[in-house]
Amino acid sequence: MARGGCSILAVVPARGGSKSIPRKNLCQVGGVSLVGRAGQLASSIDWIDHAIISTDDAEIRDEAVAHGLSAPFLRPDHISGDRATSVDMWRHAWLAAEDAFAMTFDVSVLLEPTSPMRRVEDITRTVDLLLGGNHAAAATVSPTPAHFTPHKTLELDAGGRIGFYLPTGAKHALRQTIPPYFHRNGLCYALRRKTLVEDGHILEDDCAAVIVDRHIVNIDETFELELAAWLLAREAV
Repeated sequence: MARGGCSILAVVPARGGSKSIPRKNLCQVGGVSLVGRAGQLASSIDWIDHAIISTDDAEIRDEAVAHGLSAPFLRPDHISGDRATSVDMWRHAWLAAEDAFAMTFDVSVLLEPTSPMRRVEDITRTVDLLLGGNHAAAATVSPTPAHFTPHKTLELDAGGRIGFYLPTGAKHALRQTIPPYFHRNGLCYALRRKTLVEDGHILEDDCAAVIVDRHIVNIDETFELELAAWLLAREAV
């Protein structure tokens, strides 16, 4: 069931190596692995034509398939290391999926397992904004708390003395004087085929922002697994 007349591919990226948390993509939140959560959600959306896992790891592949994703390939080693780019990984997955399913995808969404607080509405809003606004790309973002903005960021000189990162930082002691900033939250990226496959871009050109103004956890540390589980349990009450 196409959306906006477009064929749509969902890609869940989950390589086996992780330095911050070993085997991170297989870690559980609320009794379900991170890759399993992404797979369950992606496979539940009827207007996504195919939802696949891009991984170099057989155990992650099996976990993804058990939660509704297809695994038409294993990711090659040269795009599975620490220095592999998202563009290389996603482009490979897009083209390999087209070969496997004998079709061309107009749009693809990227769903990172490390953002387990994703909702169907986040993906829907992102794709609808991409298509409805005729944008090259769309991505979910979260408002950056005032104390993490450039105006509040500090630097240390060689003598260990504090200075403001921005020369005007001292003028923004009040949160209300700081302009709005946003950061990527990993819930959803959506691209047209030309944007990635032909131009090799993700956010560079005409990327529309889908603002998600609720608590989001993008997992990089063990504590964040616990925080995500607590927040999801609170939402379920």
